[in-house]
Amino acid sequence: MRVLVTGGAGFIGSHLCDFFARAGHDVVCMDNFVTGSPDNIAHLGGHRRFTFVRHNVTEYIDIAGGVDWVLNFASPASPRDYLELPIQTLKVGAMGTHRTLGLAKAKGARFLLASTSEVYGDPLVHPQQEDYWGNVNPVGPRGVYDEAKRFAEALTMAYHRFHGLDTRIVRIFNTFGPRMRANDGRAIPAFVTQALAGRPITVFGDGSQTRSFQYIDDLIDGIHRLMQVSVNEPVNIGNPQEMTLMELAKRIVRLTGSGSEIAFAPLPEDDPKVRQPDITRARTLLGWEPRVDTDEGLRLTIDWFKMRSRT
Repeated sequence: MRVLVTGGAGFIGSHLCDFFARAGHDVVCMDNFVTGSPDNIAHLGGHRRFTFVRHNVTEYIDIAGGVDWVLNFASPASPRDYLELPIQTLKVGAMGTHRTLGLAKAKGARFLLASTSEVYGDPLVHPQQEDYWGNVNPVGPRGVYDEAKRFAEALTMAYHRFHGLDTRIVRIFNTFGPRMRANDGRAIPAFVTQALAGRPITVFGDGSQTRSFQYIDDLIDGIHRLMQVSVNEPVNIGNPQEMTLMELAKRIVRLTGSGSEIAFAPLPEDDPKVRQPDITRARTLLGWEPRVDTDEGLRLTIDWFKMRSRT
């Protein structure tokens, strides 16, 4: 097959490029390095099945030859990024999704939208099932990301219903692993880098808010399975093992052997108080559930950050 991964130099996108190249498929990686990094795909530069195209997906996309799958991962995805790039986030969610859907339609390709658990907002239903419509503040600072993804989902379903395009929507819950940016504002890279440096670990609020963390390998497996089954409705891919951010901070202190203390900071506006996926649909339709133990995933991630700090 020939697979296009937009946002392919990002954290998740680069792991997808690795996966498909290892599986023997031709991979076209598209990115403009707004939040992605050339370092994430440098090791693929000489791979005979890998091609990189530097391009902004909000502009017309022209790919010569056939394309079998289009996986749209182009978007700022961390709170720091979409707070600093609000207009770009909205444009890539709307115009970028429109462009990539148009390409998939022209090529007769199967399409996957990388959506997010953020479509549920600060949820009033717990855990979150795919039929829950969410509790989102459209005019709050996080709304630029939440609503961009909600619009992208609506547009994807419109292309499926009106044009008959074969589409998939994956709602990704908190994912971690190697190639995360240390300064992207997410909890795990922030906690790990602070712990390794012996600095206080910054926990927002009182640390009682919960998240559900999955290792990158489990997410890639779930996405691959989703692409191979006929399901057009959104599917949650995440780890139902919920923990508080305070518990996460203490785990990272233990796993790094750090002497860091916990420091508290004000809770950001509209920060979700709970986050836990109901993965019944993924278990039933994909035969998928997370396999990597959270502590083992954290050890692998910590080792990667240690290696990065030495280079």
